[in-house]
Amino acid sequence: MKERPMKILIAKVGLDGHDRGAKIIVRALRDAGFEVVYTGLHQTAENVVNMALQEDVDAIGISILSGAHMTYFPKILKLMKEKGMDDVLLFGGGIIPDEDAKVLESMGVGRIFGPGTPLEEIINYLRDWHEKHRLKRSA
Repeated sequence: MKERPMKILIAKVGLDGHDRGAKIIVRALRDAGFEVVYTGLHQTAENVVNMALQEDVDAIGISILSGAHMTYFPKILKLMKEKGMDDVLLFGGGIIPDEDAKVLESMGVGRIFGPGTPLEEIINYLRDWHEKHRLKRSA
């Protein structure tokens, strides 16, 4: 029986209307064999978590350029915990200062990818994470 590919939700939250980077990530992940769902612009944290539950994703990627990352990531993490989504990876990218990225990672966010991160680095990170966690999820 063939295993299904890792399923990832890519989301744009808040008032951030710049989605070129998110669309590049979506296309790169699809080309790399992942199953990808893109939310479109102006999503709430609640919408993102509910969509992730409905789609039964393995990971949620948040693209944010608006400076609201210290509001949205903690809120999404809280909602994920409330919904029992302990086996779902939350990661992100955008304009996020290194100091903030470290704080977010210490809170439970996987990795934060800044501008200019090679697409292969993101793809390899997600493949490695999936390889390490898929046995837990299928058990």
